[in-house]
Amino acid sequence: MPQIPEKIHELTVGQVSARSGAAVSALHFYESKGLITSRRTSGNQRRYSRDTLRRVAFIRAAQRVGIPLATIRDALAELPEERTPNRDDWARLSEVWRSELDERIKQLGRLRDHLTDCIGCGCLSLETCVLSNPDDVFGERLTGSRLMGERRERPAGA
Repeated sequence: MPQIPEKIHELTVGQVSARSGAAVSALHFYESKGLITSRRTSGNQRRYSRDTLRRVAFIRAAQRVGIPLATIRDALAELPEERTPNRDDWARLSEVWRSELDERIKQLGRLRDHLTDCIGCGCLSLETCVLSNPDDVFGERLTGSRLMGERRERPAGA
């Protein structure tokens, strides 16, 4: 991993990529989504502050555990003066995200358990199909694997 001298306070996109392990295209994407920022030089090149490395590490760690980028962006926006997240920030946010992840894990477990029920059918058109009609929400009104727009009766002569 290339070392960047302490006296350098701004990094090129290539340096941030090399140090963070994130592809240049990912860094551009993060910037387009408002997760990181850069300034432009007179030659229109991006320059990132050194603390961008910590922000990228925070983003990538949150992504690895399944946190959506919009949620990460909202969390970063809550930090005062767009400062870099620290250990306390991670602890606070991870506590909130833990319950969301636990709920997703339960949902995935239910999907996994019901997956074998569909193997025999394969068409997903059962009235009570647990994958296309979870908890049989529409079983009272409709059958089939997809909802069709309800047709309105046309007035006579129209």
